[in-house]
Amino acid sequence: MENELYIVSAIVENKPGVLFRITNLFRARNFNIESITVGTTEQKDLSRMTITTNSNEKVLDQLVKQLRKTIDVVEVKVLDIDKTVYRELALIKMKAVDPTTRSEIMNYANIFRGNILDIGKETITVEITGTPDKIDAFKNLVEQYGITQLARTGVSALPRGVEL
Repeated sequence: MENELYIVSAIVENKPGVLFRITNLFRARNFNIESITVGTTEQKDLSRMTITTNSNEKVLDQLVKQLRKTIDVVEVKVLDIDKTVYRELALIKMKAVDPTTRSEIMNYANIFRGNILDIGKETITVEITGTPDKIDAFKNLVEQYGITQLARTGVSALPRGVEL
């Protein structure tokens, strides 16, 4: 079975220790988390965890079953990527010593609908929001300038339409 990217959405109780229990479940099964985001939902006592992982369907099904049995987990869904809105944010700081480099980076940021957050004497920081593929494409394009720092949030996702 071939591995593919899956997005798992879990609604959990908003209490200390829940993130540890979930990530420990992944670790115990030698399962890699590509990204994980956690934040409160429209209900202040619940949080949404969005976990992206590369796996095959059989292993993922086992993991989802284990997640559903975990204390403090209210609901777990594997989201259909074609029916899901998902985004990630990246902050990328690059070397930009000369005006030509700054101008080129600013043009690329504009094409990718990014925001220039900071320009220093020798660096420029760009914010890019989009799918992980879009962020990777921008990163690959600007690597030639020298990325000095990179921070990515991980994927946040919700199903499209009226699906809850």
